[in-house]
Amino acid sequence: MPIKKKITNSALKDLTVEQRRINDTEVSGFHALKFASGKIAYYVYYRIDGKQVNFKIGLASDISPAQARDRAREKLGEVVKGTDVQESRKQARIEQKSEKYLNFYKFLDTKYSVFLKSRNPKTAHTIISHLKSMFKCFKAKNLNEIDAWSVEQWRNDRLELGRKPSTINASVNTLKGAMSRAVEWGIIDSHELHKVKTLKFDNTRIRYLSTEELAQLNEAILERNQLLRDKRDSANEHRRIRGRDEHTDLKKVRFVDYLEPLIILAMNTGLRRGELLSLKWSDITTRGRYLTVRASNAKSSKSRVVHLNDTALSALRYWKKQNTKCEFVFTADMENPLADIKKAWNNLLAKSGVTDFRFHDFRHHFASSLVMAGVDLNTVRELLGHSDLKMTLRYAHLAPEHKAAAVNLIG
Repeated sequence: MPIKKKITNSALKDLTVEQRRINDTEVSGFHALKFASGKIAYYVYYRIDGKQVNFKIGLASDISPAQARDRAREKLGEVVKGTDVQESRKQARIEQKSEKYLNFYKFLDTKYSVFLKSRNPKTAHTIISHLKSMFKCFKAKNLNEIDAWSVEQWRNDRLELGRKPSTINASVNTLKGAMSRAVEWGIIDSHELHKVKTLKFDNTRIRYLSTEELAQLNEAILERNQLLRDKRDSANEHRRIRGRDEHTDLKKVRFVDYLEPLIILAMNTGLRRGELLSLKWSDITTRGRYLTVRASNAKSSKSRVVHLNDTALSALRYWKKQNTKCEFVFTADMENPLADIKKAWNNLLAKSGVTDFRFHDFRHHFASSLVMAGVDLNTVRELLGHSDLKMTLRYAHLAPEHKAAAVNLIG
């Protein structure tokens, strides 16, 4: 007996062969069928030109309910425009028969890249390059030859090279996404990468600066600033002697370049590096003392507002005076955002003597400082832009006095 409810992983787990079908409550026509074999497949039902069609989206073992629901919406959108997606798939399969199975790289170049560009042109090239770079071992393989064992071998090789489990998981998930699209488009009947289980690892690294390390970093910044000012003075003296125009006198400005204001903002807002480098001056409201992380630049794809403390606000005001004509807060030139800070950051870190500290750890430093100052975890979650509290809970142990106070409430 079919049931009507939102299709989720738990709903699929509870679905019996007797019930056979779940009709989704969010997308009309989207449903999941369970067969006697135990397999579950997603379908979307539609009518076109008087014809009733049940279009197969894919197996529950290959794609999640959310992915299947999104694809159901896509297909229904095509139907509304007059496309019979079932016939389109049949035609695609006929075309593919002449090619048999596509070569992995050819699929990425001729099919998957086109799809990615239609979704997000900014990230398409990065994703394709990542897949080619990470999975060079599949360059000569056809899609149907990429099986779970091949990926397991690749993964073991990466682990032996010392690559982090989180990095490996991200690459495998990117590959799974590409392979699932190949299934949807009828290029291959199925793939078995769902058998490649996610590597489990401790993802609770919290690295923040101690008082001593913070002093070391500040001292290194001051030394770097003085060095750059001295070099500018020497260069200007050289130009003055030769009757050439002098560059800006760095003794007359607050910041010698982008690095110090970037660090100040990272430490006092908790923004990710990508969010910082994509910031525009139009995203900052100094009078209201806040900045906006645009959805297009946020990891969660949701915009958020981050309030600015006195330190961050002061740094931005000084930096704005030095960059009055720039669109982006941190620029490589007058028009384009800064893309790479690795060299300057690594040199500063080496000079400071602080070890085992990445630029991303400023985000941990920000969150840890808030928690140790007594800020509740949900507020920290909102400031960090975490989609749920699970990620933020890693900082909970930094507030032991809160736990003690909670226990004392019933003492």
